Amino acid sequence: MELGQVVFSKVGRDSGKYYAVVEIVDEQKVRIADGDLRRIAKAKLKNVKHLQSNGDVLEKIAEKLKNGTQVFDAELYSALRFYNEK
Repeated sequence: MELGQVVFSKVGRDSGKYYAVVEIVDEQKVRIADGDLRRIAKAKLKNVKHLQSNGDVLEKIAEKLKNGTQVFDAELYSALRFYNEK
């Protein structure tokens, strides 16, 4: 897992949706957000084994997260809209 990576939730209430990794807590836990129902300020703590990576990384979002620049919910939502409309 890496910052800005697009992941698919396989288990839980949020299953069936795509999210972006916004924080890496440790080896087994990450925080995910979608900019809509799950905002960056209240990112969900999720076990890595409950997520499936599709290999894509949102480069602009990842760069901002690594630099500590503020990422807006609208920009995260816009970046993930393509994945959730499939």
